[in-house]
Amino acid sequence: MTAETNSEVPLDTDGTARRERLAWLSAYAVVTILSFPHPLDSAGAEVLDLGRWLCWLSPALLVLGIRGLAPRRAFRWAFFAAWAAHVVILHWLWVVVVVYGHAHPVVGVLGPLGNGGWTALFTAAFAAIWVRLERSGRASPWAAAAVWVALDHLRSWLFSGWTWATLGYAQHENALLMPLVAWTGVYGLSFITVLGGVALAKLVPLRRSTTVCHRTAVCRSGKLQATPWVALALAHLVGFGIVVGQADDEEGIETVRVAVIQGNIEQGVKWSPEWYERTLGHYEDLSRKAAALGARVIVWPETAVPGSLGIDPRRTERLSDLARETGAQLVIGAVGIEEGGHNQGLRYFDSAFLFRPDGEMTDRYDKTHLVPFGEYVPVVRLLGSLLGAIAPGIAEEGLTAGEAPRVVVLAPLDTAPLPVGVPICYELLFPDLVRRFARDGSEMFFAITNDAWYGRTGAPFQFLAMTAMRSAENRLWTVRAANTGVSAIIDARGRVRERTRIFERDLLVADIPRRPAPLGGSFYARYGDVFAAVCGLATVALWLATRERKNQKTGRRPEVT
Repeated sequence: MTAETNSEVPLDTDGTARRERLAWLSAYAVVTILSFPHPLDSAGAEVLDLGRWLCWLSPALLVLGIRGLAPRRAFRWAFFAAWAAHVVILHWLWVVVVVYGHAHPVVGVLGPLGNGGWTALFTAAFAAIWVRLERSGRASPWAAAAVWVALDHLRSWLFSGWTWATLGYAQHENALLMPLVAWTGVYGLSFITVLGGVALAKLVPLRRSTTVCHRTAVCRSGKLQATPWVALALAHLVGFGIVVGQADDEEGIETVRVAVIQGNIEQGVKWSPEWYERTLGHYEDLSRKAAALGARVIVWPETAVPGSLGIDPRRTERLSDLARETGAQLVIGAVGIEEGGHNQGLRYFDSAFLFRPDGEMTDRYDKTHLVPFGEYVPVVRLLGSLLGAIAPGIAEEGLTAGEAPRVVVLAPLDTAPLPVGVPICYELLFPDLVRRFARDGSEMFFAITNDAWYGRTGAPFQFLAMTAMRSAENRLWTVRAANTGVSAIIDARGRVRERTRIFERDLLVADIPRRPAPLGGSFYARYGDVFAAVCGLATVALWLATRERKNQKTGRRPEVT
């Protein structure tokens, strides 16, 4: 028997350690769930949003729960704990698939289980890497934060990407840290949160049941543990300095009065022919009220028009008449249709249409990042009923993605045209996509979405937090129009200035500062996920270092006792 093998044997073998581990990881799951917003009433007037306080505990509890385990066991324990948490966070997928997609409940269960499991895989990978770093003596809070961010960033683009419940979003109401995302993106907040959480976990004494080898490794990796706390203090101080320095940076800036229309059309009747006139009537009436309040631009949600534009000229003419009547520019969500060419038939797009006050339709932006398992052809045969619910008649064809994110330009307002980005629904989950609008000269965002799919769950509020993050990353105001809410006015710091309740007919009118983006906007807008890329390189370096150490160990002759 080698000395090293002997040191890996736990110092006790009772069930105490297992029960303690289960307690740590159960607490991790609960804290992770509570770190993201959840409504306390059916209208969402009150929202439980404890993320800025609780999210620090999430990585701390995870690290404590896997301490002393071998990598494979850490992977399994972390996977099931994270899976449980994310199934609860993503339970709204059942509503999407079963309630509105009319799929069998068994199929509906696969939504939260599958997406929750996919998300949990990355948490489990972090756990396996972390315990390996512990054994090699390289397990510092800095290493943990870098690995976490690298895996989060990988999740954001692998297999088209999935970013829901990225840890950094839990900090969306932390006014002192939010300014930092203009340089780092949301991943900077994930980094800071994990840095603080793991530093907190390091303060918890090791149990007697921990292996001798693990104790020695943790002691080696525990040097200079004061630096994370200094970094956290500096991050808050820098954020405070930015907030103070930018307190009056919008004084004297030209504004444009924009209205958000929330029609509140239930998803179950949205595409019913019997509701066509009623739906358009609601939006037209609210638009007239907005114009009476002085709105120069009126924004409707995603697919607000219950039909398509491009074939029936009567629909287009009706909207042109409304633009002329209100004297406002209209941004209208609808399904776009055009000939595919080469015997391809018709192509359908999830689009935003622009109408000038003189009634002319001037431009159309097509959604570029479609929803997998719902909007594009590879799986349309499996989920035909769900896609058919989005826009009946197109389930066999699927939606076509737009060519690329691009800025659209509204007609001159007083002195100059207004370039805007119009991210549509799912696109808002992807920071690298949205930043391209700011990089290319957008002065504000008109974010349009149809959150009726989510029902009265936490999803509309979690999605709102992601939208707020896009504003802060790019230092641009966002006007968010959602069919059933949450519609909102969000400032350039990511603060929600006004918002609606869910499932209520409403409108918001606000004066939005025009913010020409010099040199392509914020650092993040110009250069993207540089910070996440650095974390990725650091993770690769750490992994190679641990592999080299392992090879050195296995290459030595064992010392026989």
